[in-house]
Amino acid sequence: MSRPEPSPRGARTHRPRNVLRWRAWARHHRAMAVDSARRLLRRPLGSLLTMLAIAIALVLPAGLWLTLDSARLLDAQLEQSATLTTYLDEEVGEAEAGRIEQALAAQAGVASTRLITAAEGMAEFQQALGLKDALARLETNPLPASVVVRPADAAPEAVRRLADGLAAVPGVDEVRLDLAWLERLRHLAALGQRVTLALGVLFALGVLLVVGNTIRLAVESRRQEIEVVTLIGATHAFVRRPFLYSGAWFGLGGGLLAWGLLSLGSDWLAAPVSALAASYGASFALPRLGGEGSTILLGCSTLLGWLGAWLAVNRHLAEIRPR
Repeated sequence: MSRPEPSPRGARTHRPRNVLRWRAWARHHRAMAVDSARRLLRRPLGSLLTMLAIAIALVLPAGLWLTLDSARLLDAQLEQSATLTTYLDEEVGEAEAGRIEQALAAQAGVASTRLITAAEGMAEFQQALGLKDALARLETNPLPASVVVRPADAAPEAVRRLADGLAAVPGVDEVRLDLAWLERLRHLAALGQRVTLALGVLFALGVLLVVGNTIRLAVESRRQEIEVVTLIGATHAFVRRPFLYSGAWFGLGGGLLAWGLLSLGSDWLAAPVSALAASYGASFALPRLGGEGSTILLGCSTLLGWLGAWLAVNRHLAEIRPR
């Protein structure tokens, strides 16, 4: 006799049970998210103050982050204007100066060159100092021809190596470069990054404390309810879930308020900053968060709120014992 084949009924019933369990889990998450939001709306003033405290803690590091972004943009503009001035020998004529410029342009690491003849140099010097009549009395032009070289890489080490290579070209008398301002700017940018990171960590801890203290009070106010549901078999994950959603709502609300404060601050400072830049003959606009920055801000604030709630609930659930 052949053995009967096993019935696939067990596999068929196992799959719907898993689906039903997952649907129940998803429904409970939705219910807890809605319920926690309603509880916050029942206490609008207290919830708003908590979110405002979170927003204030987020505004300063986010504002420093935007400032560093603007400094990096300014750094890129300054790097593009970084040049070396190569002075040629006094005996070099215009034709020879043109050949030397071509030799300099052929050097590795040179982006572009511009030849300034001795006559053009004297004209620029007279215009800059306003001494046209006095310098016109000179019998000979004491200024040599020069070549302005823009390096392809504005890093201080690369510019120094390029200057050494240009100085070895025949007909070049001196190569001048001033990288002190660029190095100072890089040092300031590195310092700003470390300060922003340190303040970001400190204020993130502040957000955790604010949310944790708020959730701790919520847990204490619902202590009897937690004891009852624990007695009938509720797990810690079940009890923890509504408080985690409350912390996430606090973090999201604080992030939205911080985004609004940063936008208002940018609009408020836009006109004075533009006027200051125009006084120096430049155009500069304060950077804004944009889509990516807004997503990062809201994501970090929501995550911090959730983490603060998780730490507070775990600590206080361990202290609650059903009686």
